[in-house]
Amino acid sequence: MKTNHPISSLLHAKAAALWTIVPEATVFEAIQLMAEKNIGALLVMTGGQLHGIFTERDYTRKVALQGKTSKETRVREILTAHILTVALDDTVEECMRLMTDKRVRHLPVLAGEKVVGLVSIGDLVNWIISTQNAEIEQLEQYIAGGVAA
Repeated sequence: MKTNHPISSLLHAKAAALWTIVPEATVFEAIQLMAEKNIGALLVMTGGQLHGIFTERDYTRKVALQGKTSKETRVREILTAHILTVALDDTVEECMRLMTDKRVRHLPVLAGEKVVGLVSIGDLVNWIISTQNAEIEQLEQYIAGGVAA
């Protein structure tokens, strides 16, 4: 299984949508958007500047468990500000290792200082599965004599 593909390859195959929210938004607005888009995290940005990330974990641990209300709490109050990021040339394997070691589920992808994407653990698993399936299919065709060596 090849996992040395750059993360840019995964972003090319993935939908281009990048869902963000401003720090001043309420947590309720953030979880509404996450539910509508069926996603587990939003990048917190203003004017192209990344301030942090807001995740389902942030909501459960910093709002629900602390007795705050989602309609009164602002995203800026509970976002994760110290986030790990990756570059376009980082590999799928490096991203998987980083997510596993640091126990995070989402990594913003940067080109210099500009955010160009967000990858989730699910994106990486799906990429690996589809890459594996393609390699298996190629090997089966080779064994069957369908592909010239």
